[in-house]
Amino acid sequence: MTIFSYVAVGSAGKTINGTINQPDRPAAINELVKQGLKPVSITEVKAKPTGREVKNLFGGNKVKPDQIVMFTRQLSAMIGAGVPLLRALTALAGHVADSPALKAILLGVIGNIESGSTFGDALAKYPNTFNDIYVNMVRAGEAAGILEEILQRLALQQEKSMSMRKKIKGSMAYPIVLLGITVLAFFGLMIFIIPQIGKILTDLGGADAELPLLTQVMLGISKFITSYWYIVFAALGGFVYALRTYIKTKKGKYLFHSLLLKTPLIKKIVMKIAVAHFARTFSALIGAGVAVLEALNVTSRAVGNVLYEEALLKAEQEVKNGKTLSSIIETIPLFPPIISQMLLVGEETGQTDKVLVKVADFYEEEVDATIGSISSIIEPAVIVVMGSMIGLIAASVMLPIASLSQNIK
Repeated sequence: MTIFSYVAVGSAGKTINGTINQPDRPAAINELVKQGLKPVSITEVKAKPTGREVKNLFGGNKVKPDQIVMFTRQLSAMIGAGVPLLRALTALAGHVADSPALKAILLGVIGNIESGSTFGDALAKYPNTFNDIYVNMVRAGEAAGILEEILQRLALQQEKSMSMRKKIKGSMAYPIVLLGITVLAFFGLMIFIIPQIGKILTDLGGADAELPLLTQVMLGISKFITSYWYIVFAALGGFVYALRTYIKTKKGKYLFHSLLLKTPLIKKIVMKIAVAHFARTFSALIGAGVAVLEALNVTSRAVGNVLYEEALLKAEQEVKNGKTLSSIIETIPLFPPIISQMLLVGEETGQTDKVLVKVADFYEEEVDATIGSISSIIEPAVIVVMGSMIGLIAASVMLPIASLSQNIK
């Protein structure tokens, strides 16, 4: 969005000065005309770069999830207290000094609302901050006149999602650190230690000394890494970059997500996380009054797995054809039987959102337990790998020394 400064003439012939946020100049002119104004001049406002903006180039312009949660809760409280929406947004925009990015977005939202947009449409212009779930729930809340309740649901849903992400990251942090130490130790030994040991062995046994195969392999790997370290690290960096780039493509993402769902230990976690996201998001949207078809469409993009997204989009088409969601989910192997059964109960009682909230709570607890058990398996596995690597290096050193000592006797 671009900020334009304008001078326009109102219906009473009065000159009006102000600013407007629109994608381009023609859009700004059209918006002013819709408001009954006659544009006299429109100029793009070019902000001067500041030190803070330079900092934002390195990621400081992103709004953190916890900031969105806090904003949502505060806005819900103010709306519940009877404060008008624009006044509440203006007050919140004036008290987010710790997040210049959020403040700029809120000012843009205020400008769009003043230009005649609904709150939901104004938020939709910032998809990197307010996702489809957020926007659709706000739109439903505005239409039903229950914006306060919807904002409370949103804050709760975001807190649950954020809590799950933090638990996953926290559980996997220690194994990842151990793996990183293992890799660093391997390269450290190969670059600094093994060459010195190889020199000592050569001095003791002579240039023609026949070393064990394991020692020769270790010395060969060490020599290659020390001689062509720039190629090794460039190749590793290139491989990681190429892999990440490929995974971001449609085909690469599909293959990667398929692989996750076929890997024995990881499969359980991925399925439980996807089911928990589905239940939590779908229940929030249905509870907000969003139509089932729209809720399925939005939820499919929020689950985080391409295979689940495809399954939910197919389910959307089946629901259009008159089938019940519970009967469709029952035929999809990605969802455990309990999901279709709980959906059936929800459809029969008219409380699908409440039933799915219980499902989401259950599977989030299951995710915590599964991650904890897998993490307890990964940690000793990484330690075994580290110990095996050190043991191989130690063996490659001790074997020739033992052989040389026998020759001396």
